[in-house]
Amino acid sequence: MELSDLRPADGATKKPKRVGRGFGSGHGKTATRGYNGQGQRSGESKKIGFEGGQMPLFRRTPKKHHFQRPERYLSEFEVVNVGQLSELFSGDVPVTADSMAELGLVRSSKVEDAEGNVILILKPRYAGVRVLGEGEVTKKLEVHAHHFSASAKAKIEAAGGTCVMVGETEGE
Repeated sequence: MELSDLRPADGATKKPKRVGRGFGSGHGKTATRGYNGQGQRSGESKKIGFEGGQMPLFRRTPKKHHFQRPERYLSEFEVVNVGQLSELFSGDVPVTADSMAELGLVRSSKVEDAEGNVILILKPRYAGVRVLGEGEVTKKLEVHAHHFSASAKAKIEAAGGTCVMVGETEGE
C-alpha cells in the first residue's frame, strides 16, 4: 500500500450542497432560504433562545426567588473502599475519618487541638466518609463512617467486624 492509494471510506465524504446555481439544480432562485423575512436576507442572525417573537421558554417558566437546593443534594462524600481499609488498618483500633485522614485515605485539613498539637481531620467541604465494597476484608475491623454500601457492610460483617454509622445525614 502506498500513500497515494489512501482513500476515505465509502460514504465518509459528501459533496457540499451547491445553492443558488439555477433552476436545474433544485436549489436555485431563493437558494433554500425561503421567500421573505429575516432568514432570507444576508447577515441574518438571531439571539440564542429567540422563538420568532413568541415569548421564549426561559421567560415563560416561573422563577422561584431565593431558591436553594436542599442540603442532601449538595452533600459530597469522600469515598473509601473496604480493600483499602483492610490493607492500611489492623483490627486493633477503630477506623474513623480522622484516622483515615492521618493515613492519607481521605483529603484532610490541618487543625490545632486544645494542647496546640496539629492534627489532620476530614476536609470541611465533605459531609462525611462513604465506604464502598470494592476489595476484600481480611481483618476484623470496627469502621466508623457516615454511609456504607450494602456490599461494604456485608464484607465487613462477614470478616467479623462492625459498621458504626456516624451522625445520620439527611437524605439517607
